[in-house]
Amino acid sequence: MPKGCLVITVSGLAGSGTTTLCRNLARHYGFKHIYAGLIFRQMAKERGMTLQEFQEYAELHPEIDREVDRRQVEAAKECNVVIEGRLAGWMVKEADLRIWLDAPIMERAKRVARREGISVEEAFVQIAEREKSNRKRYLNLYGIDIDDKSIYDLIINTAHWNPDGVFAIVKAAIDHLYPDGDAGSGSNPGNKKAEVV
Repeated sequence: MPKGCLVITVSGLAGSGTTTLCRNLARHYGFKHIYAGLIFRQMAKERGMTLQEFQEYAELHPEIDREVDRRQVEAAKECNVVIEGRLAGWMVKEADLRIWLDAPIMERAKRVARREGISVEEAFVQIAEREKSNRKRYLNLYGIDIDDKSIYDLIINTAHWNPDGVFAIVKAAIDHLYPDGDAGSGSNPGNKKAEVV
């Protein structure tokens, strides 16, 4: 593993496997795992609200989204963290490695259905509606097009690998990040881009 202080972001849509990957990375490397859901819960507690009450409040107050994202950026100032969130790659501009996990929507719907104990059809509709709503919200709040993957260093279609396979791919990327004397990338460590489909 590279020396020093690493900041990794993991983004992806519902059911793509971001939480599983982040937990595996945190466990293996001892990274601190920061995710929007954790920040959201902390903010609800700070306001003395239940999670449900705070979710309803957040829907009417866009500044909550901004605060969650701001806290993710703050967390990135720590060493050896993995930050999970749909916009983490966009928000944490100085991340050492920005990862996007993807999978076809039907595959993601099957995973969400298993996780939530609902039908695949119901999961599909929920995902499609939420993604449409989020896409619009991200554009309005930040001018970010969530479909633009050009900022990511590594894009993985998780339909092709189980969680261990996805972890192995990302581990290889981390373990070979900024190697000393790398002649392949030139002097600019920003010249890194890979897609695994």
